[in-house]
Amino acid sequence: MAAVLGATALAGCSSTGGKRAEERAAEANGKAAVSTPRWTVAMVTHSGDGDTFWDIVQNGAEEAARKDNIKFVYGHHEEGQQQAQLVQSYIDQHVDGLIVSLAKPEAMKDVLKKARKAGIPVITVNSGSDQSKEFGALAHIGQDESIAGEAVGEELNKRGKKKALCVLHEQGNVGHEQRCDGTEKTFTGKLEKLYVEGTNMPDVQSSIEAKLQADKDIDAVVTLGAPFADTAAKAADQAGSDAEIDTFDLNAKVASSLQDGSLGFAVDQQPYLQGYEAVDLLWLYRYNADVLGGGRPVLTGPQIITKDDAADLAAYTKRGTR
Repeated sequence: MAAVLGATALAGCSSTGGKRAEERAAEANGKAAVSTPRWTVAMVTHSGDGDTFWDIVQNGAEEAARKDNIKFVYGHHEEGQQQAQLVQSYIDQHVDGLIVSLAKPEAMKDVLKKARKAGIPVITVNSGSDQSKEFGALAHIGQDESIAGEAVGEELNKRGKKKALCVLHEQGNVGHEQRCDGTEKTFTGKLEKLYVEGTNMPDVQSSIEAKLQADKDIDAVVTLGAPFADTAAKAADQAGSDAEIDTFDLNAKVASSLQDGSLGFAVDQQPYLQGYEAVDLLWLYRYNADVLGGGRPVLTGPQIITKDDAADLAAYTKRGTR
């Protein structure tokens, strides 16, 4: 496979990016819109089983793949070593492009070096913006987790919160630490971290419930993934706590909970856009040597979503694109 070296194009990202992506997909009408060879692109993420966030990323990637006449394959594992092994398997299959997340970057460093040596272009998404360029990726598509956390801290200030609990559901995920640390940076109140076992939802609920029962001063709970927001709300109810539940990421349940007021706000990083643009960018690179970002992350968030926005986004969450 012939690797090509890219010229640099500058592009940013805004809340209109998802709309443009959907318009282009609609124009393709579910069929390939190009006559380029059927290249194979593999995505390997740190997702655990049943993480609906990554379903949305895949939906975006698959839509772009259909348009770009690309064969898209996907693998995931929450442990870094196993994620690296999946990447190695796709290198061995001589795929034409790789998309990876770098939640545990050190585990991925060596295998991405092998990908570069094999001439396979790599795009990083979601986690690992700080390591993406160092590890030789063409670009990183996602939100800056520290900036997203800072936005949460500022929103908590606006809401008059004094003590917040930041719930980390995946230990060792650098992006999660950055989210909580960013929140602590701008939040004028006090923030505490709570580590839970994200693959065990009953444990997540009991851990949050116990914390809220023990500390009645907590007036906000920030979860780092949409599936955990509903669990945190149940924990607050069981604990008799009035703490506001806020969350990173969006799904249909979060949208409906924002509408009925049981959630305060959500931070959307537009996962559909991360998958769509990653595949599209690999197609552009192979076809036209295009890259985005000029060595800096192409940001897809953060976007603070409240009750005022939820109704408009509800339809998109139901179809799995927001």
